[in-house]
Amino acid sequence: MAQKAPKRKNLVILIHGLHQTTWMMRPLAKRLQAQGFATHQYSYRSMRDGIKTNSQRLHEWLSANHNPDQPIDLVGHSLGGLIIRDFLANYPKWQIGRCVTLGTPHVGSVCADYVWRLSPLIVGRSYADALDGTATSCPEHIHIGVIAGDKPRGLGQPFLQYHNRKLNKESESAATENCAHDGTVYVSETRLDCANDHIVLPVTHTGMLVDKEVARQVIYFLENGEFER
Repeated sequence: MAQKAPKRKNLVILIHGLHQTTWMMRPLAKRLQAQGFATHQYSYRSMRDGIKTNSQRLHEWLSANHNPDQPIDLVGHSLGGLIIRDFLANYPKWQIGRCVTLGTPHVGSVCADYVWRLSPLIVGRSYADALDGTATSCPEHIHIGVIAGDKPRGLGQPFLQYHNRKLNKESESAATENCAHDGTVYVSETRLDCANDHIVLPVTHTGMLVDKEVARQVIYFLENGEFER
């Protein structure tokens, strides 16, 4: 009896975050490739261009390089997850398998709010319609998994420590519930109503990109539509 051919895996588009380059997604790309996934590390200008320009350019790259009859998976880190949301809403011609966001502030970023008020140039055009919490809603039929980190180390830590002190003054219970973060993004900011699954891992905002368990959970979700517990 002939053996059944293994199911072809989707192309995975990897999208980096603010102030990053495609190099940051390379460790995750290599782990995906080791499991049989083809990958593409999408490059965009996070400071110079807004979210809508960057999702449009992803659409243009796919139009030039990918058959729309073949499904794709999407994995985005931080701001990259918001680009995924805009792309899903505005370019429905593409067949989407599953999506995973890593440390993405889906409801907006307190840290970005502080930086925007102090020096808007640091976040550039990525603030409006994205980090300000006004990203486009996701289509309901898309399978999305959300990974958050709760290891509080990173460049955004001073802002979040200050914000946590404000929460403590307002309500001790509110501070206890909302203070967990990955050094840049609060766990509560990663919540997405339309997500199929959400998991919190002991990693920092940038460290999650090189973490083996994060990669394992990304792969598991792309293959199964849920995280492994």
